Amino acid sequence: MRLEFQADDQPVALRPDYWQEVVGRMLCPLELRLDGEHDVPDRLVVGDVGPVQVAELTVSRPGGAERARRHVRRADPELYKIDVVARGGAVIEQDGRTARQAAGDLAFVDLSRPARWTNSHGAQVIAVSFPRALLPLRRESLARLTGVRVPGDRGTPALVSTLVRQLPRHLDDSGRAEGARVGGAVLDLLAAALAALVDRDDDVPADSRQRALLLRTRAFIEQQLGDPDLSPRSVAAAQYISIRYLHKLFEAQETTVADWIRRRRLERCRHDLLDPGLRAEPVSAIAVRWGLTNAAHFSRAFRAAYGVAPLEYRHRAEQRSSRVP
Repeated sequence: MRLEFQADDQPVALRPDYWQEVVGRMLCPLELRLDGEHDVPDRLVVGDVGPVQVAELTVSRPGGAERARRHVRRADPELYKIDVVARGGAVIEQDGRTARQAAGDLAFVDLSRPARWTNSHGAQVIAVSFPRALLPLRRESLARLTGVRVPGDRGTPALVSTLVRQLPRHLDDSGRAEGARVGGAVLDLLAAALAALVDRDDDVPADSRQRALLLRTRAFIEQQLGDPDLSPRSVAAAQYISIRYLHKLFEAQETTVADWIRRRRLERCRHDLLDPGLRAEPVSAIAVRWGLTNAAHFSRAFRAAYGVAPLEYRHRAEQRSSRVP
């Protein structure tokens, strides 16, 4: 269930106490560091996605919070947390280290130990909290990552960052089964990313490593769909695995790598054919943009997937939209 709290819901004078209560109840006991009654957060959205809790915090003014030893003694939920900056900047201090985050970056926090947070003007931060037991890495290894900035623009951390930043928009769409899958995917990717940072890949169960690799592989394919030379061989080379192992990854998905690439290209083409802003663009140009350079082959594949030729599909979509009042 998605819960939303806004500063405008309370009179100005009551906002500091209101937010202190909300944050402590929804996240964990801590103390907000506010310079005045106007420096409170603007909005907090909280919800669960399977085994993880997602919280999106938006602030227009600089501010911060501190989880001191007295807060830990009062309530230790035995949770880990990652903070991903969606907009602006943030600083996290823990265990004598300081992580200065820009948009997209991640930081790892152990909520069983004191920590301090500072958010910049106009910051938006998405926090994902989960029980320590769900992360299959040794606590002493993870202790090396607290207060450390993890760049969110490359490798597996980039996938974690992208996925986490999308979670708040889908808190209302996920059923229990879907939420469990999405939450599990976040934890699999996070475990793989953190294990690589502390050189403890062997700590991650084989099935979690395999699921994380599949997600990374799919993301790579998505980024390279426009390359006409994209193939199982190039995908395997980019992931540093054998073609045989790549095919094994996709067997569990009941498809082949080549079929997956074709389906994703056709889906991108279908999406562009429905876009009114691309109405003047030739169908062949859309196909080429997504790596399908043989017009006849593209037309046959599109008809097989959607029942009509690409041009007719576009015409039917235009007719439907013209009939909508």
